[in-house]
Amino acid sequence: DTDHALSSKQRRAIKKINEAKRKARSELPLERWTRYGLAEGTEQFCRINEKNDTVQRIDADTVSQKSFVERFEKPGIPVIIRNATKGWPAHEHWTKDSLLDKYGEELFKIGEDDDGYPVKVKLKHYMRYLSTAPADDSPLYIFDSSFGDHAVKKGLRADYVVPKYFEDDLFRYAPDKRRPPYRWFVMGPARSGTGIHIDPLGTSAWNALIAGRKRWCLFHPSTPKDAVKVPRGYDSEGATWFAKKYPLTQDPSWPYRPLEFIQEAGDTVFVPCGWHHVVLNISDTVAITQNFARFVVWLHGWSSPRPHVIQRVLMYSVTNFHIVWPRTVRGRPKLSQRWMMRLK
Repeated sequence: DTDHALSSKQRRAIKKINEAKRKARSELPLERWTRYGLAEGTEQFCRINEKNDTVQRIDADTVSQKSFVERFEKPGIPVIIRNATKGWPAHEHWTKDSLLDKYGEELFKIGEDDDGYPVKVKLKHYMRYLSTAPADDSPLYIFDSSFGDHAVKKGLRADYVVPKYFEDDLFRYAPDKRRPPYRWFVMGPARSGTGIHIDPLGTSAWNALIAGRKRWCLFHPSTPKDAVKVPRGYDSEGATWFAKKYPLTQDPSWPYRPLEFIQEAGDTVFVPCGWHHVVLNISDTVAITQNFARFVVWLHGWSSPRPHVIQRVLMYSVTNFHIVWPRTVRGRPKLSQRWMMRLK
């Protein structure tokens, strides 16, 4: 009876996953999800060109917010931050067993259908999919932006805090109903990930990895968009990019040198606005990521020779708001109008 019950659950999970696959990628028959055979060469995705790993690593315990803005955010330089997730409950609560126990019956987004509607699966079905070590070239990937507003999934929000460097986000003044998606709970197996892209509306982003390992490849904003696209005839998945495009970027004659690195559990990656980036999970991963707009104001206070007098000096530094604002006006005009009213 137990074996029959388990097989019944497995069959149901397979059915739900296959339905999600058909909706999320209607152009791809189920039998062609393994057409490139990328699962057989998974090890190739774990190796990077060490010469291109020039990204700096900093410690959140020793680098101040002001120093971060001046050294990385204003000049637009990617960086890996260590210890930014120290003390987060997520490190204990976001294990597979804990997530399954608390959120197994909840729906999580794994894509969109041809009409732009979200495609969702229950976490318990997705976990069964993960347990099979799927051979798909680019497996399904949870990328859920609605968790913070969900009656049950909002519990995830209590498991982390926005790192100190990114607390000031002007999008928090945008009307909730019009604010574009800005934070995502992400989870997936090896070879899942995101294709080459630039974050929308000129926003910057941070990505904190709780479990697993991710491979990143970034290109400076001056790199032409067409130069980093996957060759014609292939899909735009992250795994496909690394298999078919990445080798071309390593040719000595290639004019646009990438920045690449491996993100380890506990690392938080800062991606400045305008950088092309592609991210690939090279093991089962769980992470949280968020986009933001910044206009940083620094307030310093100190005691004067007379204790009852407090002198304050205000200094401001524009980071990416001057890019986010015009793009929001063009792309989301109604949002921009209400946003500006709140900012005033």
